[in-house]
Amino acid sequence: MPPHRRPALAVTVATMVATLGMLLVPAAPAAAHNSLRAASPAADARLTAPPARVTLEFLQTVDPAFTTIVLSDAQRRKVPTGDAAIAAATVTVPITGTLPNGAYTVAYRVVSADGHPVQGSYGFTVADPANPAAPAAAPPAASPAAPTAGPTGATRLTPLVVAGGALAAFTVAAVALVRRRRRRE
Repeated sequence: MPPHRRPALAVTVATMVATLGMLLVPAAPAAAHNSLRAASPAADARLTAPPARVTLEFLQTVDPAFTTIVLSDAQRRKVPTGDAAIAAATVTVPITGTLPNGAYTVAYRVVSADGHPVQGSYGFTVADPANPAAPAAAPPAASPAAPTAGPTGATRLTPLVVAGGALAAFTVAAVALVRRRRRRE
């Protein structure tokens, strides 16, 4: 290979390696998404007395204009609640209706600092020995054990698939470039 061609090939290969390196460096996760830090009643709690309120504490301040908390019974009927009181990252909703024994679901939707909506739900049970049993109806709806929000395993795998594809493409391009240069000689 002529001496003036070696630097050009070295620059091309170095550029390809640097680009590939940037693709393989993992991106920092989006820290701006809000999520539920604590709840009262807690997820899967079995209470011996009905709660007077639902309190949700989030990792970040929530926007009152875009915050919704809904309490529903096992038949998915909304339980009467008062207006939400929001203090920074804590949302409290008073329960104005009576809660007979049974399963309940708390569903929430808030907006993150980056403007993305975050939603989830969890269940709890009231089993007060002094309270009447809930009216018989359809079996209770299944509730997730914890609030749901965040990426699934499939979405975490996507950057690895993209990086692997980029590595394969760069390898093919580098091999083709080297072969082409060798043919010219």
